[in-house]
Amino acid sequence: MSATSASLPELIPSEEEVRRILEETGALRYGHFRYPNGLYSNLYLQVAHAMRHYKTAKRLSVALSRKLRQNKEIRAIIPQLSVVSPATGGLAIAYGIVEALGANQVYWAEEDIEHKPQRFRQFIHPEPGEKILIVDDILRSGTKIQKMLGLLEQYRAQVMGIAVMVYQPTPLTPKFEGLPLYYLAKLDAMYFQSEEEVQLKDGEEVVELWQ
Repeated sequence: MSATSASLPELIPSEEEVRRILEETGALRYGHFRYPNGLYSNLYLQVAHAMRHYKTAKRLSVALSRKLRQNKEIRAIIPQLSVVSPATGGLAIAYGIVEALGANQVYWAEEDIEHKPQRFRQFIHPEPGEKILIVDDILRSGTKIQKMLGLLEQYRAQVMGIAVMVYQPTPLTPKFEGLPLYYLAKLDAMYFQSEEEVQLKDGEEVVELWQ
């Protein structure tokens, strides 16, 4: 085995390695949590905790970019490809992917400012036909990405796929049929509709999550 082939596995870490990175950085925690949408879960995941470390952010961004490069359609259009984050919270991922890929530029949407719908910054938006990759840290509920797809449709941009660091689907997560989905790890969490279903033991509490 050549030195090059021996190093390849490190370029795209296994799902187990990604999970370990998330645990060590505090991005992934276990317990009892209530998400803002009312669902209860045994997992807490906030990729931003991992991305605050430059080396970790670099490694994960490069790994996800390698997965994207495996798609010949994506690989062929990288110089023209623009990356869009559905919210400012995903900008660290978006810029990391643009740098690792050598893609064109980054757009992002503002989140419900003053009760206004999701929108791009004034004078900064995709052009008709522009090839777009939607990038975020987590795909969980899919709500932000759904809104972004609707917004991009208004600008007649061409969405080439969705890329996230972690795919953590809930029973309500849409499938986004027809769009390739790229991710480094999939987390299969347990979800409950009520606190009674959680069956807390003595001394255990539910942690309320605000994002």
